[in-house]
Amino acid sequence: MPVPFLGRLNITEYVALVGSFLLVGLEAIIRILTLALPSTLLTLFYGISRRLFNRLTSPAQKRAHERRKSVSSSIRNASDFVDVCAMFGYTAEEHLVQTKDGYLLLLHRLAWRKGEEDVRVNRGPNSVKKRVVYLHHGLLMNSEVWVCLTDAQRALPFVLVDRGFDVWLGNNRGNKYSKKSINCSPTTLEFWNFSIDEFAFYDIPDSIAYVLDTTGQPSLSYIGFSQGTAQAFASLAVHPKLNDQVNVFIALAPAMSPAGLHNGIVDALVKASPQVLFLLFGRRSILSSATMWQSILYPPLFTRVIDIGLSFLFNWKTLNISTSQKLAAYPHLYSFTSTKSVVHWFQIIRTKSFQMYDDDVHPPLLLSSSSKYTKVAKYPTRNIKTPIVLVYGGSDSLVDIKVMLRELPSKTMATEVPHYEHLDFLWARDVDTQVFPHVFDALESFTGAEENTKAQFERYRSARHNTLRANSSLSNQEPRHSDVADSDVSTAVGGSEAATDPSDVQGYQQQSLGGQSPPVVAATRAARRIRTAISEDVGSGHRSQSSSPGESTHDGRFDETAIATGLDGMADRGPDPDPEGFSRSPVRPKKRRSTGGSQINTQMSLDSMKAGRGISLGASRAVGGLTSSTDIAASLNGGGSDDGSSLRRGSARK
Repeated sequence: MPVPFLGRLNITEYVALVGSFLLVGLEAIIRILTLALPSTLLTLFYGISRRLFNRLTSPAQKRAHERRKSVSSSIRNASDFVDVCAMFGYTAEEHLVQTKDGYLLLLHRLAWRKGEEDVRVNRGPNSVKKRVVYLHHGLLMNSEVWVCLTDAQRALPFVLVDRGFDVWLGNNRGNKYSKKSINCSPTTLEFWNFSIDEFAFYDIPDSIAYVLDTTGQPSLSYIGFSQGTAQAFASLAVHPKLNDQVNVFIALAPAMSPAGLHNGIVDALVKASPQVLFLLFGRRSILSSATMWQSILYPPLFTRVIDIGLSFLFNWKTLNISTSQKLAAYPHLYSFTSTKSVVHWFQIIRTKSFQMYDDDVHPPLLLSSSSKYTKVAKYPTRNIKTPIVLVYGGSDSLVDIKVMLRELPSKTMATEVPHYEHLDFLWARDVDTQVFPHVFDALESFTGAEENTKAQFERYRSARHNTLRANSSLSNQEPRHSDVADSDVSTAVGGSEAATDPSDVQGYQQQSLGGQSPPVVAATRAARRIRTAISEDVGSGHRSQSSSPGESTHDGRFDETAIATGLDGMADRGPDPDPEGFSRSPVRPKKRRSTGGSQINTQMSLDSMKAGRGISLGASRAVGGLTSSTDIAASLNGGGSDDGSSLRRGSARK
């Protein structure tokens, strides 16, 4: 019989726990000292960190940093959402919403193209009518993450405004813009006593109700990122009437039931006892000292600290985000939230269930027995009636697509961007070409909540099919299909499409590969025949290639298994050549050399491909009405390289 309390954790977890307490205590001491120090000493510490960075940086890297400094510094130093939008020439409104439980939330609105500021939009019978889009941020974020990009064409809200939408952006209670309640002060424990449940029951439905009431529109389109998708899943599941007010739900980097953290010790610790976070961070806001570190660290050093943390916790390499973009966006990355909301996530990870907050947490050894007598309510996400479109990254450790599809309605549509990680859906170099087309396809296909018919789904499937075909470098050869019970699955390698039945992996290997390993044979064939689309960064010493996403569907059909090839080229190979073009004004759209669909042959190293660096293959299929996938051929290094490049067929996993 385990010793009470002491038997809950093993020795490794206790070491991690003690070490965490020491680090948190040290951070608290440094924070107190920092708050007590005069500004002259803070400036001194900032200068010391800058000199340290310069000492550890090569001259070439210093020159690259100076080229990026102008635009990234302006965005980094912008005080708020309205300030960032003004830099790009857009006018933003601020609206205050009071939730039913008394929290005051600030919403931002972008309704006018440049030069349209005097036009009445969605304000009465004589105003210009525009469709409404609502965007919601992720965990520990605020609405600024959508607009703090280094050029306007990669900022989704700006692109949507220019396409004629009335764009609204929400904020969670407790963050930078919503740190007030009519019932209590943010200095009290009561204010911070909220989790995902409160986001779902109050913040999302009350914000949407205000937007529709203000604009006079019957419905809106919802675009969420990360936790912003989880809040919509939960809210749509518990508010049936809300499904009539949301005509389509587009989930970018969707979050529902993550597998866990990359670091084994930290993962084991929080899974063993999620409540330990209360001991580490208290019961108010979590990581509130982040702003202090940002104020005393030189910006390039601060971005490196963030990258190290992301790699340590999630194994994200952030190679698809340029250094200049990190310098601009990372200072806007963090915003306040409650420790309880993070504890809620670790409860979900621990139980592997998208459930409500558990106030009566049981020890690990009692989880199985306690479930006989108590059961925390799960969010009934299968009851959602709003059309759902998932766009997720193949390299995102927080997305378990197979679990997600099992818990969602059968008509849910999922599309994968193979080389993308979590934050890439906000700030990647090519987010405007890899992600935005899928967003536009969904917005154009689902136009009204009252019109969610079979025709709309067919329209979206057709649009998505065309988008994937346009983004891929397939030849014009006629595809050959195999006889598969539930769907026609075609695979394309090196410009030709070959029939494959992924249900018989062994037969596939024997007949098509001659006993050789799938990655080697596939890489050999691809090296002989593959054609790709290349985009070159002006003045850079390398080339980067954007990969096209594969697609999957959760309605028992499979429309298109698309080839996606990618050579990130932005791995750590010396100084960043400033791919974002920071010598120009931030309000001027960047010029991009697009060669999509061109017939440029890329000479790839056969040895490199055989070694599995950046090459992976997969096939998707529909089985019994549920989408699953069989990895016919995975890359030799485990399905992907650290530089974010990939070659993949299909998307959804079994």
